[in-house]
This record gives sequence, structure tokens and C-alpha cells, in this order.
Amino acid sequence: MSHDPKPLGGKIISKPIIIFAPLAVLCLIMIVKRLIWGLGSVSDLNGGYPWGIWIAFDLLIGTGFACGGWALAWAVYVFNKGRYHPLVRPALLASLFGYSLGGLSITIDVGRYWNLPYFYIPGHFNVNSVLFETAVCMTIYIGVMALEFAPALLERMGWKVPLKFLNKLMFFIIALGALLPTMHQSSMGSLMISAGYKVHPLWQSYEMLPLFSVLTAFIMGFAIVVFEGSLVQTGLRGRGPDEKSLFVKLMNTASVLLALFLVLRVGELVYRHKLSYAFAGDFYSFLFWLEALLMIFPLVVLRVGTLRNDSRMLYLSALSALLGCATWRIAYSLVAFNPGGGYHYFPAWEELLISIGFVAIEICAYILLIRLLPILPPLKQNDNKRHEASKA
Repeated sequence: MSHDPKPLGGKIISKPIIIFAPLAVLCLIMIVKRLIWGLGSVSDLNGGYPWGIWIAFDLLIGTGFACGGWALAWAVYVFNKGRYHPLVRPALLASLFGYSLGGLSITIDVGRYWNLPYFYIPGHFNVNSVLFETAVCMTIYIGVMALEFAPALLERMGWKVPLKFLNKLMFFIIALGALLPTMHQSSMGSLMISAGYKVHPLWQSYEMLPLFSVLTAFIMGFAIVVFEGSLVQTGLRGRGPDEKSLFVKLMNTASVLLALFLVLRVGELVYRHKLSYAFAGDFYSFLFWLEALLMIFPLVVLRVGTLRNDSRMLYLSALSALLGCATWRIAYSLVAFNPGGGYHYFPAWEELLISIGFVAIEICAYILLIRLLPILPPLKQNDNKRHEASKA
């Protein structure tokens, strides 16, 4: 069967669109409210917590979930594992949405958003800021992903781009796309180093936070491809190509990185004499063990043959890896952060609605584009249709 991507087709207005589109509209309404009446009208942010769920969830976790295209770029184009190529376009589309919405979350989180154009003016660059480096890399990377995704749009429009020219251009673009997330994902870990003792010792690490952030980005990248691919396969009801063998290989790679993360994580606690905090019996120790167990579960599944070859268990192991890495990210950036001074933070319902709305926007846009653009490999013919065709 051909592996050339084809538009999925079908009804544009489907049940998922009907469910998630209202949430997307409410999200946009809340964003307009925030832009007109300020941060305080939709959030519980304050002087002690200058960023909250929009950064911890929408940016740090959201861009982690959006690392599927980056992880596959390393697998396909750096390590020459061409068998994963059919998975690249769906992962790239999800990555483009995830990073774009992460960038939007930064925009609405900035207090004086009308000053954002200064970020692009060379005379105003703050080259000593980790935030500046993160923002630069993310902005360029979103543009790079848009260029990587451009062939799908050009194919749909019927434009023919010379293959030789495209290969020369894509070599540079893909190389840049493989490099940039390595930089800004490590910088996302570096952000909380400056918080010092305000981050709980179980998560604060002056040496390892950047490495931990990159490792979790790779783990989430491979796991999200399996997670989203499994959902698409379920939605197609077996009409899509059988990609389970590819999912197993991706999760095996993720399991190696999970094991490395856990060894380094515990090793850092032992080396810095912080392991006792894990047995303190408080909320933070519970959060630490929850994070650890969520990461250990995929390792167990992938070491047992009967479980590894079960599609449901493979899906659950990918979900567990995603939740484990997400727990680590939201803990070091928000939950385990205590600014002191009596400050408290819990997201307002409008904040939560905006974050939920971002997810709804991504789901709706993803469904629409796979129906309209050549993203997924062609579907298998329905057996009944095949039988009727043979009779004719």
C-alpha cells in the first residue's frame, strides 16, 4: 500500500468539533477580556506568582507535548530511521499547533503586551536573559515548523515544487529544526535555577535542571506520537495502516530515556544529600513518588512481552510517560515553588478556561486539517467495498 499522505476527507462538522468548538470560542472571548481589562480581570496572578498555569501548563507542558515533530526529526533525519517517516507529518502538525499556542500563552501572560514589538528590535535585545533566548528560539522554531509543513499545503493547492530544490532547502530547515528545541527546552529548565531556595529541594538542581528538561522533552516527544497515533487509529476504526510495531520501537526509545532520567534524578538527590525529602511523608514527597511511579509504569509494560504487544497497554504506557514528565514540569515551575511573603496562587476559572480552550483549539484545528490536507497515510479500503468492486 502507498504511504503517500492523503487528505482524510469526511464531514467537516463532526462530533468532536461540536464538543470542542464552544470551548475554543469561550477561550477567545476570555483572551479578548484579558487584553482589554488586564491580567487581573481573568487571573489570580500576583507579585509572588508573576506566572501561573499559562506558563507551567500551556508553555512548559504544552511545548513538551509538542515535541513529537522534533523527536521524530532526530529519529528520521539524524539517526536515519526512515521507517518512522509516515509518522512525521501528523507529529509535525501537532507540534506546530502546540508551539504556536505556547507562544500565544506567553503573549497573553505579558502584562504590557503592547511592548512586545520591542522584542524584535535589535537595540532592545536583552542578551543576558534566559527568557530572551527562549523566546528567540521558540519564535524561529515556529517559523521553521511552518516551512517544514509547507509541502503539505503546497500539495493540497496543486503546486509542484522541484524535488531537487526542495531537498536542498529542507536539509537546512530540518537541521535548524533539530537544533532549536534543544536550546530552548534546556533554557526552560534554566528558568527556575534563579529561583534558588524558593523551589523545593526535590526539584531544584543548579546543575541538572537544563538536562532534565531536555530529557523530558524527548520522552514526551516520543510518547505523544504514540498517544496521538493510538487515538487516530481508534478514530479510524482500523482503516489506517498498522503502526503498532513503530509505536513499540518509539516507546522502547522513550523507556531508555525514562530510565536515564530516573537514574540521574535519584542520583542527584543522593549526591546532594536530599533523598530524605522523598521520605518526609508530606505533600511534596507524595508528588515526587507519583511522578516516579508514572515514569516507572512504562518501563514495566515494555519489559513484559504480552503487555508490550497489547495496543491498550502501549497507549497507557505512553499516557503514563506523558503524565510523569508533565508532573515533573508543573512541579518544578509552579507547585513546588514558594515565593514566601505570604503569597498564594490558585488559577481563576477564567485562567483554566483559557488553558482548556487552547487544547480545544488544537483538537479542532488538527481534525480539520487532517481532513483537508495530505497529512495521514492513505486508509485501507473497506472490505465490503472491496468485495463489491470485485463483483462489479
